[in-house]
Amino acid sequence: MTEEAKSTELPSELRYIQYEHALEKQYLPSIRALISKDLSEPYSIYVYRYFLYQWGDLCYMALDPKTNTMIGVVVCKLETHQSHSPPTLRGYIAMLAVSSTHRNHGIATTLVRKAIDAMIARNADEVVLETEETNIPAMKLYERLGFLRSKKLHRYYLNGNSAYRLVLHLKRTQDMVGDVGSWVR
Repeated sequence: MTEEAKSTELPSELRYIQYEHALEKQYLPSIRALISKDLSEPYSIYVYRYFLYQWGDLCYMALDPKTNTMIGVVVCKLETHQSHSPPTLRGYIAMLAVSSTHRNHGIATTLVRKAIDAMIARNADEVVLETEETNIPAMKLYERLGFLRSKKLHRYYLNGNSAYRLVLHLKRTQDMVGDVGSWVR
């Protein structure tokens, strides 16, 4: 087996763990390194802490169990979204990254599903995200999971690239607003 083939082998069983504030010293540098390699936006330490301090329970990491090396991470939040009437509880996938040598093994899918499951457990109505229109693998991943393109955002990123806003509706409209018949007299 070549050295290159060895580096792309997936460990037989990855560890998926939920982020906790107590893990910051151990994992935040790896989270930042992994994300900065793949995402076009430069994020300061404060952006990471904004998400991880408030919504660490919605952030998951994939680790190689032998080396404890971080292979993937998803960073999310969940807030009330006021622009809907009535307001909705909106999940947001802010960052997702998987080491380039470990892609196409379902790691990103597993991370996103764990985050969505955690948002569902907290009664989220929907999940949204933005991704560069040129990031075809990400678009395919999210669309496979049921996300729909809701809006094109022209020149959204600092690098000048446009993005799509994607949305995953977790509840039917009538579940979010109640039975319309009960409002009619």
